[in-house]
Amino acid sequence: MGKDVIIACDFSSAKETMDFLDRFGDLKPYVKIGMELFYAEGPQIVRTLKARGHKVFLDLKLHDIPNTVGKAMSVLNGLGVDMCNVHAAGASEMMQAAAKAFAGSDTLVIAVTQLTSTSEAQLHDELLISSCMEETVRSYALNARNAGLDGVVCSPLEAAAVHETCGKDFLTVTPGVRLAGDSKGDQKRVTTPAIARELGSDYIVVGRSITGAGDPLQAYRKCMEEFIDR
Repeated sequence: MGKDVIIACDFSSAKETMDFLDRFGDLKPYVKIGMELFYAEGPQIVRTLKARGHKVFLDLKLHDIPNTVGKAMSVLNGLGVDMCNVHAAGASEMMQAAAKAFAGSDTLVIAVTQLTSTSEAQLHDELLISSCMEETVRSYALNARNAGLDGVVCSPLEAAAVHETCGKDFLTVTPGVRLAGDSKGDQKRVTTPAIARELGSDYIVVGRSITGAGDPLQAYRKCMEEFIDR
């Protein structure tokens, strides 16, 4: 599985998204569609992006009882997305239902371990998880692999631990990536694209360092250079 930079298109409308992507000319970067855009525009935004030639990571982080997640994922399977996710906190049976819904398709089904906005202190004090962040992510990742998923979402800081626990072919999709000097925003566990590469990330998800840049195409190329072309 080749490495790639996925742009987080965290926009509020289809027009804003297409205006942004038009700045890339003939390039068709891999894009992530999250809750804000999907809830604003519905499934049509995915169909439009696929028709334009983009790979699409549909980032909805489904987390519900297994029956509900399985049925929802079966609906999403009809969109032909390249990657889709659930939350590993939903446990093994729920993840198995998600994997079953996409059986036979080319869609990569992955699970969120811990959000990159979650700190070690919050993990213990608010979520009441006594294990450290790395051990928690390892455990969630192993559950996801055993449930038949293709990989997990984690911080680049945990990518090596996930590969050590689950194997090199188990994907690590890592948000919390910023170009050097850019603000961390609401993220806690953050690296640059170059460091994410060194730590073993398979895909990096980059939002504001590209979407908020004065020249998004230049910022995207910089991320590609650091993560893939070095």
